[in-house]
Amino acid sequence: MKAIPWIAILILSASSVAPTIAAPDFGLPELHKINSVTLSPSYSCRSEQEALKGYENTALFLSAYSHRVNSPELLFNGACKSPDTFQGATAGDDLDVVADYGEWPIEDLTAQQVFSPRRIAGAYAQFSEEVPVKEGHTYGLLINKPYIRGFFFFQVMRHIPNQKVELKYVVHDYELLDRSAASPGFAWDTKSYY
Repeated sequence: MKAIPWIAILILSASSVAPTIAAPDFGLPELHKINSVTLSPSYSCRSEQEALKGYENTALFLSAYSHRVNSPELLFNGACKSPDTFQGATAGDDLDVVADYGEWPIEDLTAQQVFSPRRIAGAYAQFSEEVPVKEGHTYGLLINKPYIRGFFFFQVMRHIPNQKVELKYVVHDYELLDRSAASPGFAWDTKSYY
Protein backbone atom coordinates (compact mmCIF):
# COMPACT_ATOMS: atom_id res chain seq x y z
CA MET A 1 0.00 0.00 0.00
CA LYS A 2 2.84 2.43 0.74
CA ALA A 3 4.19 2.00 -2.79
CA ILE A 4 1.05 3.47 -4.43
CA PRO A 5 1.56 7.06 -3.10
CA TRP A 6 5.22 6.97 -4.22
CA ILE A 7 4.21 5.78 -7.69
CA ALA A 8 1.61 8.58 -7.89
CA ILE A 9 4.23 11.15 -6.86
CA LEU A 10 6.67 9.86 -9.51
CA ILE A 11 4.00 9.99 -12.23
CA LEU A 12 2.92 13.54 -11.27
CA SER A 13 6.50 14.82 -11.08
CA ALA A 14 7.39 13.23 -14.42
CA SER A 15 4.41 14.90 -16.14
CA SER A 16 5.39 18.32 -14.79
CA VAL A 17 8.87 18.00 -16.35
CA ALA A 18 7.48 17.68 -19.88
CA PRO A 19 9.71 19.32 -22.49
CA THR A 20 8.75 22.87 -23.38
CA ILE A 21 8.63 23.92 -26.99
CA ALA A 22 9.82 27.45 -27.66
CA ALA A 23 7.25 29.68 -29.33
CA PRO A 24 8.41 31.09 -32.68
CA ASP A 25 9.77 34.62 -32.52
CA PHE A 26 7.52 36.71 -34.72
CA GLY A 27 9.31 39.94 -33.75
CA LEU A 28 6.05 41.84 -33.37
CA PRO A 29 6.26 45.64 -33.13
CA GLU A 30 5.75 47.45 -29.84
CA LEU A 31 2.45 49.32 -29.95
CA HIS A 32 2.22 53.10 -29.41
CA LYS A 33 6.02 53.62 -29.49
CA ILE A 34 7.31 56.19 -32.00
CA ASN A 35 10.21 54.88 -34.11
CA SER A 36 12.33 56.31 -36.93
CA VAL A 37 13.48 54.78 -40.21
CA THR A 38 15.08 55.90 -43.48
CA LEU A 39 13.94 54.23 -46.72
CA SER A 40 16.32 54.58 -49.64
CA PRO A 41 16.27 54.74 -52.64
CA SER A 42 12.76 54.62 -54.09
CA TYR A 43 11.96 51.05 -55.12
CA SER A 44 11.52 51.65 -58.86
CA CYS A 45 14.53 53.96 -59.20
CA ARG A 46 17.28 51.38 -58.78
CA SER A 47 19.71 49.65 -61.09
CA GLU A 48 19.00 46.14 -62.36
CA GLN A 49 21.60 44.78 -59.94
CA GLU A 50 19.93 46.52 -56.98
CA ALA A 51 16.50 45.30 -58.06
CA LEU A 52 17.73 41.69 -57.94
CA LYS A 53 18.36 42.11 -54.20
CA GLY A 54 14.65 42.48 -53.38
CA TYR A 55 13.21 45.30 -51.29
CA GLU A 56 16.35 45.98 -49.24
CA ASN A 57 16.00 49.48 -47.69
CA THR A 58 13.13 50.63 -49.92
CA ALA A 59 10.49 49.10 -47.66
CA LEU A 60 9.46 49.04 -44.02
CA PHE A 61 8.89 45.65 -42.40
CA LEU A 62 7.13 46.06 -39.05
CA SER A 63 7.82 42.52 -37.80
CA ALA A 64 10.33 39.73 -38.17
CA TYR A 65 7.44 37.67 -39.55
CA SER A 66 6.64 40.12 -42.38
CA HIS A 67 10.33 40.27 -43.24
CA ARG A 68 10.60 36.47 -43.25
CA VAL A 69 7.66 36.15 -45.68
CA ASN A 70 8.92 39.16 -47.71
CA SER A 71 5.71 41.16 -47.26
CA PRO A 72 6.55 44.74 -46.22
CA GLU A 73 3.92 46.95 -44.66
CA LEU A 74 5.14 50.10 -46.46
CA LEU A 75 6.92 50.60 -49.78
CA PHE A 76 8.71 53.82 -50.81
CA ASN A 77 8.19 53.76 -54.58
CA GLY A 78 8.64 55.93 -57.64
CA ALA A 79 10.30 55.65 -61.04
CA CYS A 80 13.43 57.74 -61.60
CA LYS A 81 12.65 61.42 -62.31
CA SER A 82 8.98 60.78 -61.37
CA PRO A 83 7.05 61.65 -58.22
CA ASP A 84 7.51 59.24 -55.29
CA THR A 85 4.61 57.40 -53.68
CA PHE A 86 3.82 55.28 -50.65
CA GLN A 87 1.96 52.01 -50.94
CA GLY A 88 1.13 49.19 -48.57
CA ALA A 89 -0.13 46.48 -50.92
CA THR A 90 2.87 44.75 -52.48
CA ALA A 91 1.37 41.37 -53.38
CA GLY A 92 -1.66 40.31 -55.41
CA ASP A 93 -3.75 39.31 -52.40
CA ASP A 94 -2.94 42.38 -50.25
CA LEU A 95 -5.71 44.93 -49.74
CA ASP A 96 -3.74 47.55 -47.79
CA VAL A 97 -4.79 51.19 -48.15
CA VAL A 98 -3.14 54.46 -47.14
CA ALA A 99 -4.43 57.99 -46.46
CA ASP A 100 -2.68 61.37 -46.36
CA TYR A 101 -3.77 63.31 -43.23
CA GLY A 102 -1.85 66.44 -44.22
CA GLU A 103 0.39 68.21 -41.72
CA TRP A 104 -0.60 66.54 -38.47
CA PRO A 105 1.74 65.81 -35.54
CA ILE A 106 2.15 62.04 -35.21
CA GLU A 107 2.50 62.44 -31.44
CA ASP A 108 -1.10 63.71 -31.25
CA LEU A 109 -2.73 60.77 -33.07
CA THR A 110 -4.47 57.92 -31.28
CA ALA A 111 -6.07 54.77 -32.65
CA GLN A 112 -9.54 56.35 -32.60
CA GLN A 113 -8.40 58.89 -35.23
CA VAL A 114 -7.48 56.38 -37.95
CA PHE A 115 -10.54 57.18 -40.10
CA SER A 116 -10.88 60.85 -39.13
CA PRO A 117 -7.90 62.62 -37.57
CA ARG A 118 -10.04 65.69 -36.79
CA ARG A 119 -12.83 63.46 -35.36
CA ILE A 120 -15.53 65.55 -37.02
CA ALA A 121 -18.51 64.00 -38.81
CA GLY A 122 -17.96 64.12 -42.56
CA ALA A 123 -14.21 64.83 -42.26
CA TYR A 124 -13.07 61.34 -43.13
CA ALA A 125 -9.65 60.28 -44.37
CA GLN A 126 -9.52 59.35 -48.06
CA PHE A 127 -7.84 55.94 -48.34
CA SER A 128 -6.37 54.63 -51.59
CA GLU A 129 -3.85 52.11 -52.89
CA GLU A 130 -1.04 54.69 -53.03
CA VAL A 131 -0.43 58.33 -52.11
CA PRO A 132 2.20 60.91 -53.08
CA VAL A 133 5.13 61.48 -50.71
CA LYS A 134 4.93 64.97 -49.15
CA GLU A 135 7.44 66.28 -46.65
CA GLY A 136 5.82 67.19 -43.33
CA HIS A 137 2.68 65.12 -43.99
CA THR A 138 1.38 62.32 -41.78
CA TYR A 139 -0.27 59.20 -43.18
CA GLY A 140 -2.41 56.34 -41.91
CA LEU A 141 -1.98 52.86 -43.37
CA LEU A 142 -4.48 50.03 -42.87
CA ILE A 143 -2.74 46.65 -43.13
CA ASN A 144 -4.95 44.00 -44.72
CA LYS A 145 -2.81 41.08 -45.82
CA PRO A 146 -3.80 37.40 -45.81
CA TYR A 147 -1.96 36.76 -42.53
CA ILE A 148 -1.43 40.25 -41.07
CA ARG A 149 -3.89 42.99 -40.11
CA GLY A 150 -3.50 46.25 -38.24
CA PHE A 151 -2.70 49.90 -38.80
CA PHE A 152 0.00 52.45 -38.20
CA PHE A 153 0.73 56.13 -38.70
CA PHE A 154 3.87 57.58 -40.24
CA GLN A 155 5.17 61.10 -40.81
CA VAL A 156 7.63 62.31 -43.46
CA MET A 157 10.43 64.20 -41.74
CA ARG A 158 12.66 64.63 -44.82
CA HIS A 159 12.31 63.68 -48.48
CA ILE A 160 14.85 63.78 -51.30
CA PRO A 161 12.95 62.72 -54.46
CA ASN A 162 13.86 59.23 -55.71
CA GLN A 163 16.73 59.07 -53.21
CA LYS A 164 15.39 58.78 -49.66
CA VAL A 165 12.63 59.46 -47.20
CA GLU A 166 13.09 59.81 -43.43
CA LEU A 167 10.07 58.76 -41.40
CA LYS A 168 8.72 58.64 -37.88
CA TYR A 169 6.14 55.88 -37.42
CA VAL A 170 3.97 54.39 -34.69
CA VAL A 171 2.05 51.10 -34.77
CA HIS A 172 -1.34 51.09 -33.03
CA ASP A 173 -2.59 47.61 -33.97
CA TYR A 174 -0.75 44.58 -35.34
CA GLU A 175 -2.00 41.01 -35.48
CA LEU A 176 -0.90 37.81 -37.15
CA LEU A 177 -3.92 35.85 -38.37
CA ASP A 178 -4.29 32.10 -38.18
CA ARG A 179 -6.63 31.61 -41.11
CA SER A 180 -8.48 28.37 -40.51
CA ALA A 181 -10.77 28.68 -43.53
CA ALA A 182 -11.43 30.96 -46.48
CA SER A 183 -13.94 30.97 -49.29
CA PRO A 184 -12.26 29.58 -52.42
CA GLY A 185 -12.06 31.36 -55.77
CA PHE A 186 -10.69 34.84 -55.08
CA ALA A 187 -9.48 36.50 -58.28
CA TRP A 188 -9.15 40.18 -59.18
CA ASP A 189 -10.80 39.77 -62.58
CA THR A 190 -13.71 37.44 -61.74
CA LYS A 191 -17.13 39.03 -62.32
CA SER A 192 -20.11 38.53 -60.02
CA TYR A 193 -22.95 36.26 -61.13
CA TYR A 194 -26.46 35.12 -60.09
